[in-house]
Order: sequence, then C-alpha cells, then structure tokens
Amino acid sequence: MKLEGHQKRLTILIGESDHHGHTPLATEIMQRAHAAGIAGVSVFRGVEGYGASNHIHTTRILSLSDDLPMAVIIVDSAPAIRAFLPALDELITEGLVILDDVEVVKYVGRRPNKQA
Repeated sequence: MKLEGHQKRLTILIGESDHHGHTPLATEIMQRAHAAGIAGVSVFRGVEGYGASNHIHTTRILSLSDDLPMAVIIVDSAPAIRAFLPALDELITEGLVILDDVEVVKYVGRRPNKQA
C-alpha cells in the first residue's frame, strides 16, 4: 500500500483497564482497524496521565499503576479514517478521540524474506 503526502491521524486516548467484553479496548480497536484494512496502527502505554475524570494515573505510585494511559495511533487516508470512525462509537465509552492532519514522509514495510 502506498501512503504518502497529506493524510489523517486518529489518536484514541483510553485507559489500560478499559475493555470491550473480555478484550482490552486497545487490542479491540487495533483488530477492528486491521480488519477494516487501515494502513497502520500503533498502541503505546503511557507512564503518566489524566483525563476528564481528573484522576492521575502514574507508575510512580504503585497503587495507581493498574490503569495507565494508552494511546492508539492510526494513520491512513481521510476516506479510510472517516469510514472507520463509526466503529469507535460503539467502543469508546470514555476517553478522548482526536483527528488531525499529518504529512506522511515515508511509509515502507518489511520485504519478505527470500528462502534459498
């Protein structure tokens, strides 16, 4: 897939303890994006953060480290991202969803290993 120039980045900020059924929410979002043919998704686990609840989540206090912030970053064309947004309506019950313009400079996958 070729992806360069002006594209969209969808950032979903959720908590590590958020689930959809028995599946971690970040995993569910990634799996649905993959099934939808989205160009790329990365999931990052945060060190500290707080959101609308104003409750600080951090690794520095052991008792608060069970629900660290998670960021799911999705990059693809505007039409692909817009088509994926309705899937998030069902999944995101709390958190933050951000959509912004980005410029993709390079998007290259691994080459398949050649077997002798």
